[in-house]
Amino acid sequence: MDLGTMTLYTELVDDAGLFPPTSLHMDEALDRNQRDLERGDDVLTHRFLCPTGRLDRLRAHAYRPRRIGLIVDTPQLPEFGDLPVDFVEIRLDDDESVADLARRLDLPAHVRLFVEVSPQKRITGVPDGVGLKVRCGGLKAEAFPAVEHLAAFIRSCVEGDIPFKATAGLHHAVRHFDPTLGVDRHGFLNLLLAVCEAVEGRDPAPVLRTTDVGHLVRLAEAVTEETAKRARRLLVSYGSCSTSTPIEDLRTLGVIQ
Repeated sequence: MDLGTMTLYTELVDDAGLFPPTSLHMDEALDRNQRDLERGDDVLTHRFLCPTGRLDRLRAHAYRPRRIGLIVDTPQLPEFGDLPVDFVEIRLDDDESVADLARRLDLPAHVRLFVEVSPQKRITGVPDGVGLKVRCGGLKAEAFPAVEHLAAFIRSCVEGDIPFKATAGLHHAVRHFDPTLGVDRHGFLNLLLAVCEAVEGRDPAPVLRTTDVGHLVRLAEAVTEETAKRARRLLVSYGSCSTSTPIEDLRTLGVIQ
């Protein structure tokens, strides 16, 4: 594995086992996180994503994840004390700016804020140290953003040098049709390589749209270390309810060992 490839996939996948469609019980999710940490695969961040409404249940468990990302689903952000929280993710209300939200939350310096926004809405005035979050799917077809909207979001983040996270819908590496929902699912490798395309000044939409596995693999193998570093500084990670499928997909494609 060359340096560009190592950089591209290292610490890419957050653990979203509590979320649909996997929706593990807290004990099951934490047990899986512990097993993953013991195995130590480089593709995983081992960051455990937990809704704030379930924080008490996490505290009651003997095992502590190495990292915790809090997904705010309560009216107030609870105190997290000695828990190893390094990310807080929250949806932006229509009547509040990203800067105002960041000031209101006033997080400790070691905790990064990621603000979920619609990919259709161009966001400006993002303070230094704050990132955005984009939803790439969900339980209904209308939750999946159009390629054009996701491409515009990526271009905006690259042009503004704004880091972002992705969530939901990225179940496999390559874009594919889901007959149950009647929608094309975005692939996480498509997304990652689309960021690389934008970093190099090209339109990310064609890579987001492609289902050509061979083309994606060739693009992945051609990514330089410089491009990989900037792309991953921008695309910080994405949440996956499975921590095994992303690794299996990348190995099947032959882009990691």
